Amino acid sequence: MREPAVSGRFYRRGNELLREQVRDCFSHKFGPGKIPELAKPGARKIMGAVFPHAGYEYSGPIAAHTAAALAEDGFPKTFIIIGPNHHGYGAGIAVSTEAFSTPLGKVDVDVELARKLCGNGIVEDPAAHAEEHSVEVLLPFLQYFSSELRFVPIVMGLQDVPAATVLGERIAKFAEGDVVVAASTDFTHAGMSYSHMPPKGMSAGEFAKREDAKAIERILAMDPKGLIETVRKNNISMCGYGCVAAMLTAVKRMGANRAKLLKYATSADVVPGDREIAVGYGSFVVH
Repeated sequence: MREPAVSGRFYRRGNELLREQVRDCFSHKFGPGKIPELAKPGARKIMGAVFPHAGYEYSGPIAAHTAAALAEDGFPKTFIIIGPNHHGYGAGIAVSTEAFSTPLGKVDVDVELARKLCGNGIVEDPAAHAEEHSVEVLLPFLQYFSSELRFVPIVMGLQDVPAATVLGERIAKFAEGDVVVAASTDFTHAGMSYSHMPPKGMSAGEFAKREDAKAIERILAMDPKGLIETVRKNNISMCGYGCVAAMLTAVKRMGANRAKLLKYATSADVVPGDREIAVGYGSFVVH
């Protein structure tokens, strides 16, 4: 069992407190405005998704858009969740077979699929997941709708084109049947607390939106290689660009052909009053 690493920091500790916080994310003025009913099992359209992964106060309303779209579409048998490895511990591309615990309960891993994905540099390494928040913070948004989830957690320290391609191709090869591939990322990190400073006269939020538009264009074009090249060429401080590229690679090979931006905003929009710091957040689904 992997115990929560950021409970009480990125989201509230305690079942009822966390459920209330998730509800608030849906009803927030930057959220979807309502909590949908979980659709009954059946034919689904969504194959891929993108969530942000900051503290719920900042990115939660944007994440709620992705969660709402997935709930309305109906949950798959298995979610594959790919997040960046912020800490750098462990393997470059690491899968875990340990169940994850959050204040809303336990989420079991699809162990058979997780182990099939290993190979070509992808390894089972729970140590890489122990302190990482990028996968963990997505789970309560899914647990809110169902206590019977299965998933495969993956974190990427390597986020170049070869790594994203290998992971995406292995997911497409082995993820037979009913799956959704979700990528976890925040976009531009701008301002005094980060290394990316906006030009004089431009707020951090304005700068983030300008830079993130370049990455968003490549996501909507279903262009994983172009996304990585754009992020690197423009020095966009998007922490999970390789995760999104891996997701796009996988779902394109699985037959998806249309990406949709559900919501974009920055932390300066969601929590106004600070022009000096902003992080961009985007919610996407891929049909």
